[in-house]
Parts: sequence; C-alpha cells; structure tokens
Amino acid sequence: MSGYPGAGNLEVMEEAVRYNDFLLGLILPLANGRVVDFGAGSGTFAAKLRERNIGIQCIEPDPRLREKLGASGLTAYPGLEQIPGESIDLAYSFNVLEHIEDDAAALSGLHRVLKPGGRLLLYVPAFMVLYSAMDRRIGHVRRYTKSTLIDVVRGAGFTIDEIRYADSLGFLAALAFKALGPRSGELNIRSVRFYDRYLFPLSRMLDVFLHPVIGKNLILRATKA
Repeated sequence: MSGYPGAGNLEVMEEAVRYNDFLLGLILPLANGRVVDFGAGSGTFAAKLRERNIGIQCIEPDPRLREKLGASGLTAYPGLEQIPGESIDLAYSFNVLEHIEDDAAALSGLHRVLKPGGRLLLYVPAFMVLYSAMDRRIGHVRRYTKSTLIDVVRGAGFTIDEIRYADSLGFLAALAFKALGPRSGELNIRSVRFYDRYLFPLSRMLDVFLHPVIGKNLILRATKA
C-alpha cells in the first residue's frame, strides 16, 4: 500500500478520545511480553503501549505512516516477514483486516509470528449494509459479520475465545452517515467529537444488552493453540 487514502480520516479519529481509550482498554489486559500492532497507522495505540514500557513492534505498509512511526521512536516494519516465527505474545489489529484483499493470508501471517498460546485481538467494521462512501474512501474491501470473521480466523488456525458486536448506537449513526453524509466519505471532526463525547458512552452502556446481535464493529479474541 502506498499513500493510504484514509490518512485524513485517521487524523480525525485521533480526536475521538473516549473511543480510543476504549480500544486501548481492550489491549492492556492482554499486553504481556512482546506485542505486534498490525496496521499501526500513525501509532495511536503503539505509542501509549510504549509509554507503559510494553515491548511493541509495528507493522505498517504505508511508507509515509511508517516514516512517522520511526520518527516517533517506534520500531516499524512494512510486513510480518521481518518478525521471527513464534516470537510474539500478543498481536492486535484495529480497523485493518477489512482493507486486505487476502485477509486469510494476513491472519496466517499473524498465526506464524505468535507463540503457542499467543493471543490475537481484532476490531473490525461490521455489516455490509453499513458500507458507505466512507468505506470506499478509505479502501475497505468488506465489513464482517460474526460468522464471516469466525470462519476466516478459524481457517488460519486460531481458537476463538470471544466474539461480540460493539458500538450498538454507532450502527444507527453509520446508517445515517450512509444516507445523509457527504459523497466524499470524509469525516467531520465536529461530528466525531460530538459522538465521542456524548453518544459513545451511551452506546457502550447499550452494548451490555445489544452486543450479541448488533453493533457498528466486531471485537474478537482468539488464541493460537
């Protein structure tokens, strides 16, 4: 990948403080030993892990983003080929797998670098009905359902520990964006800040009841047997 088309939206999402704190909270309980951020982007999460003295390595194919990671002191590689086999304790990937044509091959690569018993944490967009101009703008190949994500992760050799939908209120927000949002698919920073501050906390409360059936995203935890 060269010149990631979603770089602008990536910068906007850095303003979503509560959302990013939520995602960081998914990583921290699992972050023991050596960790790989697969599709690290601008280093939103990798930098916070490094601040906690967690051994983090980044995979980022976009050369400009990888240069930014290196300039901030993070170790960044263009692909998993640079990571030795069975050397990683946790691999996480947030909003990345949906960009990759051959997601099965990407997951097999993550399986290779993880130690036996190593953990995989995925966060991906859900439901093709939500596919919008934003997805096209940033290069999404697909959105997942529980069954499609389970199938590809199991096919790579992982055991599924947990899968659930997340951001239930975001499902409605994404539908509204699809119907009413700009054809460019560009995110509005004010709207992102408003949702993050006022609606995302409510969405997290609703997730307690709705996570089995609906959400804008999917969370999956798996183990290399």
